[in-house]
Amino acid sequence: MINTYDILETIRMIQDECLDIRTTTMGISLLDCGDSDIDKSCQKVYDKICKKAENLVKTGEDIEKEYGIPIINKRVSVTPISILAGISGGDPVKYALTLEKAARTIGVNFIGGYSALVQKGFAAGDRELIESIPQALAQTEHICSSVNIGSTKAGINMDAVRLMGQKVKEAAELTKDNDCIGAGKLVVFCNAPEDNPFMAGAFHGVSEPDCVINVGVSGPGVVRAAVAKHPDYSINEIAELIKKTAFKVTRMGQLVGTVASKRLGVPFGIVDLSLAPTPAVGDSVAHILEEIGLEQCGAAGTTACLAMLNDAVKKGGVMASSSVGGLSGAFIPVSEDAGMIAAAKSGALCIEKLEAMTAVCSVGLDMIVIPGDTTPEVISGIIADEAAIGMVNGKTTAVRVIPAVGKKDGDVLEFGGLLGSGPVMKVNTNSPAKFISRGGKIPAPLHSLKN
Repeated sequence: MINTYDILETIRMIQDECLDIRTTTMGISLLDCGDSDIDKSCQKVYDKICKKAENLVKTGEDIEKEYGIPIINKRVSVTPISILAGISGGDPVKYALTLEKAARTIGVNFIGGYSALVQKGFAAGDRELIESIPQALAQTEHICSSVNIGSTKAGINMDAVRLMGQKVKEAAELTKDNDCIGAGKLVVFCNAPEDNPFMAGAFHGVSEPDCVINVGVSGPGVVRAAVAKHPDYSINEIAELIKKTAFKVTRMGQLVGTVASKRLGVPFGIVDLSLAPTPAVGDSVAHILEEIGLEQCGAAGTTACLAMLNDAVKKGGVMASSSVGGLSGAFIPVSEDAGMIAAAKSGALCIEKLEAMTAVCSVGLDMIVIPGDTTPEVISGIIADEAAIGMVNGKTTAVRVIPAVGKKDGDVLEFGGLLGSGPVMKVNTNSPAKFISRGGKIPAPLHSLKN
C-alpha cells in the first residue's frame, strides 16, 4: 500500500539526494546483419538499430515527465562487432562509423559493443577489430569499446593482455587533443557480463534475445543520507539500513524498466542495481564509506567498508526486482566520484589500494588517470593483475585507465560532465616487460572445474 510518507520520501530522494535512473539501455542483436560485403553489412546494422531504437529516447523522456523520475542516459548496446568483422572482412572502422551515424540519428548518448571476446583466443575478426580500436574511438564521439581477455572458466589470454596495453596507450595518444578521451571509452574485462547496461563496457551478448531493454539505477546520495541519519548504529544495523535503501532505489528501476518495455514492445531484461557515482555534490560512493566512519576513503578499513556496502546493496536490490543482472554492486570510478577525486588528490587513495578494493566491489580500476609516459607493458601488467583478481574470485573485474599524454603525477585531466576530472595518479614504473612478452595463457584456476 503506497502512503503519503513513501511518496514524499521518493520526491526528497530525487530532489535532494541525487536519486536517478542512470541509464535505459536497449540491447540489439546484430547476428542477422552479417554479410560477406562489409558495406551491405553496415547498411543492415544501421537500418536495424534505427528501426529498433527509433523511439528509445522519446520513450525515456515521456517516462521522465510522467513519473518525475530523472533518466540521465538513453543508450544502445549491440552484438560484439568483431563477429560481423569476421564475416565481412575489410576495415572494422567502417562499422564504428556506421554505429556513430546511427547514434546521431536516434539521439542516444552512447552505443556500446565495438567489442571482442578473446578470453580463449582470437577468432576471425578479433585481432582486426582490436587493432582498429584506437582509430575507431578517435573518429567517433558516441562509440564505446570493450575487450574481454579472461574468465574464470578460460583463464587469461596473455597475448590479448599485451595487445590491449598497446591499444590503451594508442587510444590516448590519438585523442590527446581531446583530453585523451579515447582511452576513457575503452575498457578491458575479465568475466564480462552480457547484459551490462553501463558504458563503456556494455555489449549485447550472443545468448541475449533479439532486442531487450535493461536499466541501470543509481543512488549513492540516497544511501549516504540514510546512513547520516543514524550516527550511532552498529555495523550490522548499517548493513540492514543499506539493504532497505537499496530495495527502494531498485524498485524505481523495476518500474521504469517495466513501463519502457511495454511502450517499446521489447522484453524487459534486467535491472543493474549498481551504485554509480557522479562528480556532483552528494553523489559519491567514497562519501558513503566516510559516513560509515572512515576519515577519508583509502584509510585502513576502506576495503572492509566497501565489502559490506557492496553485499548490502546486492541483498536489498535482489528482493526488489524480478531480474537483477549486469554488474550490480558499487562502482569506484575515480574521476566520476567527488570523494574519490578528493582522496586521490590528498594522497589517501592510491592505485594499490584501489586494486585491493576491486576484490570486493562490482568492477575494477575504473576511470583512473595515469602519467602519459606510462609504458604499454606497465598498462598490460595492470590489466593482468586486475584480471587475475576477477578470474580467481569468479567476479567481473575491469581496467579503464587513461594515460594523460604530456601530464605527470599531481596534474589533473578535465573531462567534464559525468566523466568528471581525474588527478594523475602515481604508477609503479618497475617493468613487467619480460613477463608480458612471454605471451601464452594463464590457466584457469582449479575451482573453475565445477561440472
